[in-house]
Amino acid sequence: MGKVRIALGQINPTVGDIAGNVRIILHHIERAKALKADIIAFPELAVSGYPPEDLLLKRKFTDDNMCALEELAQTVRDISVIVGFVEGGDGCVYNSSAIIEDGRVKGVYRKAHLPNYSVFDEKRYFTSGEMCNVFKKGDFTFGVNICEDIWVDDGPGMMQALVGGAQLLLNISSSPYHIRKPVLREDMLRKRAMDYCAYVAFCNLVGGQDELVFDGHSVVISPEGGVLARGRGFYEDLIVCDIDPASVIHKRGVRRTTDEVVDKIGDIRTVVLSEPEVDGKPSIDIELNELVREEVEEVYGALVVGTHDYVVKNGFTDVVVGLSGGIDSALTTTIAVDALGAEHVHCVFMPSRFTRDISYEDVKKLVENLGVDLYEIEIDKAYD
Repeated sequence: MGKVRIALGQINPTVGDIAGNVRIILHHIERAKALKADIIAFPELAVSGYPPEDLLLKRKFTDDNMCALEELAQTVRDISVIVGFVEGGDGCVYNSSAIIEDGRVKGVYRKAHLPNYSVFDEKRYFTSGEMCNVFKKGDFTFGVNICEDIWVDDGPGMMQALVGGAQLLLNISSSPYHIRKPVLREDMLRKRAMDYCAYVAFCNLVGGQDELVFDGHSVVISPEGGVLARGRGFYEDLIVCDIDPASVIHKRGVRRTTDEVVDKIGDIRTVVLSEPEVDGKPSIDIELNELVREEVEEVYGALVVGTHDYVVKNGFTDVVVGLSGGIDSALTTTIAVDALGAEHVHCVFMPSRFTRDISYEDVKKLVENLGVDLYEIEIDKAYD
C-alpha cells in the first residue's frame, strides 16, 4: 500500500447561490487533480451554503441543490470527491455528504449528531442519519463524518476506525468561529486521532454568512497527534498532504475491538471505490500555517472577513462610515478598508459648534492614512 494524497478545499460558499458554489467546487477539483490528489473533500453543505436555515423548508431549494450535485458528479473523473449537500427524500431532509467517483455518486453519509445549541438549530430542519459506512480504495479505508459527529466522544468516527478499520477519518465541517475556537477545536481533533490511531483530516468552511464567521484552519493530523498540514485562517485555501495508511495498520497491530464497543455502535457498511493512483505524483509543498496566537489578531481577522462577506454576499459594493474623531469610528473604518478596499469606503464627518478641534484633526489624519473619501456636513447648517 502506497501513500495517499488528500486535498481539502477550504472554500467560501454563499447560502442559496448553488450555481456559484458549484463553480467554486469545480475550480478546486481541477487544482487538486493537477496535483494528482486521490481524494478532495469540501465543507459541510458546500453545495447549498451554510447555514441554509428556512430555505430548507422550500422543496425547490432542496431539489435544485440535489440536481446541482448530480450535474457536478457527472463531471468528476480521476479523483474521489467528498462534498456536503442537502439530501431530500422519503419525507425527510438530511445533512449529507456525497462520495463521488467516475461520474456518479458512489455513496452517501448522513450526519448523525445534529447540534441544537448556541447558533445551531439543525434539529428543526434535519433528520439524523443512522447508517455508518466506510469507503475502500484498494487496501486504503477511510470514513466520512460531518462536523458535530467528531465532537462526540463515541461518535461515528470511533465506529469507522475501530470497527470499519478506517485509517483516515475525513470530517467535513461548517464550524463557526469564536475566540480561541481554532486552538480548542484542534486539540479535540488531535485527541481523536490518537484515541482512534487514525489520520484525521478536518475540512472547514471559511468566510462570513449573516452573523456567523467561519475561520477555516482546515488541518490534517497524524495518528500520533502531530499536525501535518494546516490551512490559513479566514482565507480560502487548498490544503494538500500525503498520508501513509500502511503505518496505521502497523501501529494498530493486533488491537481488537471489544464486544462492548461493537454492541454499542452496531454494524457498519463498506462501499468499494477505485484504487488510488500510486505512481506519477508531483512533489508538493506542505502548508503548515500557524494558528493565530494573539486574540486581538484573531478577532480582527474575523471582523474583516465577516464585514467583507456581509457586504458582498448581500449585493453591496460600498459602505459609508460616520466619523467622530473617536477610537470606535476609527476602528470601524480601518476594518472596512481592510475588508473592502479604500475606494469602497466613504466617510462622513458632521461637526457642530461643540466639536473640538482635536476631533477634526484626528479625522483628517485617519482619512489621509487610510486613503478614503471624506465628506464634511456641518450639523448647524443642515439644521438651519
